[in-house]
Amino acid sequence: MEKVKDFEVTKGISADKIAKQMRESGGFTAKNLAIGVDILEQMLKDEKSLNFLSFPACIVATGTRGIIKDMVKRKWFSVLVTTCGTLDHDLARCYKDYYQGDFFMDDKELHRKSVSRIGNILVPNESYGEIIEEKMLKFLNEIYAEGKRELATYELCWEIGKRLDESSILYWCWKNNIPVIVPGITDGAVGYQLWQFSQDHELKINVLKDEKLLSDMVWQAKRSGALILGGGISKHHVLWWNLFKNGLDYAVYITTAVEYDGSLSGARPREAVSWGKIREKAKTAIIEADATIALPIMFAALIERL
Repeated sequence: MEKVKDFEVTKGISADKIAKQMRESGGFTAKNLAIGVDILEQMLKDEKSLNFLSFPACIVATGTRGIIKDMVKRKWFSVLVTTCGTLDHDLARCYKDYYQGDFFMDDKELHRKSVSRIGNILVPNESYGEIIEEKMLKFLNEIYAEGKRELATYELCWEIGKRLDESSILYWCWKNNIPVIVPGITDGAVGYQLWQFSQDHELKINVLKDEKLLSDMVWQAKRSGALILGGGISKHHVLWWNLFKNGLDYAVYITTAVEYDGSLSGARPREAVSWGKIREKAKTAIIEADATIALPIMFAALIERL
């Protein structure tokens, strides 16, 4: 048996050294975070691994957007799977600011002032719906003028990304030729603008083309791995497609969802093994924590190692 060791934190200590001490501390979620960093290090160094990143849109409304952008900029992942709101927040924040708030603000008063709340993040209407409508109408007219009539969601994301600045996740996905798959493309402001535009233009989104790309990537993969933040459709889409190659070889979950309600969001890696979505001998970890806390620490440790 290994001894439980106390943390020894000194001034100027690196994130990697703290992560390593978390493993030695034997301490609950801290140890799982350290194991997750070790697995991600191995996954990212595996040149034959097709690596997925899935995440929900909400964290893109926070400063965690910068962590995801930097991971994409460093080409750590082969494909991203997310929700339509990621496109909304990533686009909007290139032009307008979001603001810090509080979980316990008066929501009726915020509504009267045309300010929406995402947890403790405040989003004025001009920073979301209004700017998205303005920019998407411009972008879609440009795309249509170029003769494009049908796009997969990853092609749409690249079209948006090449029109944004370097603070954008989508910009770096376009720059590095990393597909962004959005299975629920109509569930957000960008999706609504697509529908509006389609009322008087023959523009279609072909989600089956996304599936063809995923099929080709998965069937050609020697191994595969995933960093899965949160749950929902993004998480399931990654797990579903890896079922067809007999499961992920590496899987790191960061989640706050509970298991006992039977939801996919709260399902642990061991449940995915029963489906064949994760291999029986895969390296797995689950970090039961808010991704906005865990991810910056893990990213800081990984950039030291990689």
